[in-house]
Amino acid sequence: MARLEYRLNDESQTYPVLYYYDFIDKDEVSLRFACDYWIKNKRVYERTGNQVNGSKYIIFVREAVEEHVLEQEQDDRYWGGICVELREFREGTDRYPVVHRYVLHDDDDALLLLQSDSLTLQGKVWARTSTEIDEDRKVYVYYAVPEQG
Repeated sequence: MARLEYRLNDESQTYPVLYYYDFIDKDEVSLRFACDYWIKNKRVYERTGNQVNGSKYIIFVREAVEEHVLEQEQDDRYWGGICVELREFREGTDRYPVVHRYVLHDDDDALLLLQSDSLTLQGKVWARTSTEIDEDRKVYVYYAVPEQG
């Protein structure tokens, strides 16, 4: 098992640890490395880099003050499997409708989905704009725009 740390990307403060997870599975570390954003305690952080240091994995972040947390009701939380929401990214708004929810039972399937540049769903191609892990809602999110054509 490994240790994962989220550190604030602030050299003047010697990169303070914001959160850490001991005994985390490397598959989960890989999923988190694939995410551009991280939501924790109703705060949005943007990944600025990551690092491997032996059995310690570090994700450097900055607070994304221009981003807002999606407000969802408690019933939207997923407790079984790995949930990845495909949401339509719309410029100039903070409303991103859910296009599809994938409930996966294999870390590799979730990782491949998050790393893909585009997804095809019901004959429509969706181009990724960003990905995130929302720990508050226990879900990964794949933001995308429909390709024209």
